[in-house]
Amino acid sequence: MSQGRQDDVTKVVSSASAFETTFVTRPNRFRRRLVRAGLPALAMAPFFIYTFLGLGIPTLAVINLAFRNENGRPSTSNIHLISQGIYRLGFENSIKLALITSIIPSVLGVILAYTIQTSRSGLLRRLVATASGVLANFGGVNLTFMFIATLGETGVLTVWLNVIRLNPWHYGFNLYSFDGVAFVYMYFQIPLMVLIITPALAGLRQSWREAAENMGASSLRYWLHVGIPVLLPSVLGATLLLFGSAFAAYATAESLTTGIIALAPIQIGVVLNGNVVAGQTHVGYAIAFGMLVILTVTMILYALVRRRASKWLP
Repeated sequence: MSQGRQDDVTKVVSSASAFETTFVTRPNRFRRRLVRAGLPALAMAPFFIYTFLGLGIPTLAVINLAFRNENGRPSTSNIHLISQGIYRLGFENSIKLALITSIIPSVLGVILAYTIQTSRSGLLRRLVATASGVLANFGGVNLTFMFIATLGETGVLTVWLNVIRLNPWHYGFNLYSFDGVAFVYMYFQIPLMVLIITPALAGLRQSWREAAENMGASSLRYWLHVGIPVLLPSVLGATLLLFGSAFAAYATAESLTTGIIALAPIQIGVVLNGNVVAGQTHVGYAIAFGMLVILTVTMILYALVRRRASKWLP
């Protein structure tokens, strides 16, 4: 075979290789990348479908019916109604209750979590973590019965305290009042705060304290310039979660007070039970819409704070 013929064959082979690389190999690579990118989305598909069916559709229905009157026509009368009177009081009480039962448990929870985190006993840390996980999810009728049996007017602890003339009921305490509901909420809010803030406390590296001490910083200066700035976003985020938890809680307050306190979730329960004033059948949807707005703002603030806190988490 002549040299020219060999050059022609080489050119043909090179052209075929280039064709394969351009029209065969590259599509294969594209398909592999597409598959790798699509697998996570496919795995998450059941979750998104479940969320849409269980949360998305009801939310859209609430928003739609909140802005319709009795005849099904678009109207803002329901929104105007819940902005005044007893419904406005329900929102004010719910926000007040959520603030009280999120700020106080946040402070106490941080102190308790830091005390446990710095303890040398691994068994104590495990016990507190386990107990917090159980108590944070303990609520509703069971929690109400426990407090009535303990701190009710004839509760076990009340009787014992009465013997030594320290009966809290004689000093203005009332378990079935607004303050009583706030007191009961502390029972599951403080353990919840311990669970949420513990990972943030673990992010405080020992090397930071050692570096501050080597530079002559006192313990107070370390906390003012390092510890608190690092923990503050996590604490604020946890407080927002506690606010949302207390704001939306229903079963504990309803079973403890039988609905005598004006709270937004209880007012929705009244509507669901059929106690509706004529011409106000959609007011429950309006209350739910108002709660959705407040909780959405809370979650947006939490996401912003969480983004700031995430860089310090281990």
